[in-house]
Amino acid sequence: GSLYTGGAHGMPLMQRFVWLPQQSRLLTARELIVDEDGWQAISVYVANQLRHAAAARADADQLAPEERQALLDGAGKMIAEGTAPKADNFAQFEPIVDGTGRITAVRFVFPPYQVGPYSDGTQSVDVPASILLPHVAAAYRDLFVH
Repeated sequence: GSLYTGGAHGMPLMQRFVWLPQQSRLLTARELIVDEDGWQAISVYVANQLRHAAAARADADQLAPEERQALLDGAGKMIAEGTAPKADNFAQFEPIVDGTGRITAVRFVFPPYQVGPYSDGTQSVDVPASILLPHVAAAYRDLFVH
């Protein structure tokens, strides 16, 4: 859905739920990754992917060099703020599983304005299990491809 409180655009309402059927409860990002080093590693990976995507969009628009740089500077600032290494910035996530049900990656989803302008829409980055696994809480490591 969406919520309109005035201004140029309504805000999309989005929520991701990761349900642990064996435990009959939700899994939160804060429970999945419990240490600051983990959020730092995820932050760096996600920010790099988002910056590459912003550069690709700028290149596709064939902007003049100074316009391109201004766009990338603004995008870089939003990306840095929206991907700061804290669990709240990565609260919207969904596992990507293989045919056996093991998690191969986690898709972190960002609403408009968190990591880019409204015109960029909802953005997401898939973080491979190989990057996540060293930082995943022990209770959830068996859910991942090793």
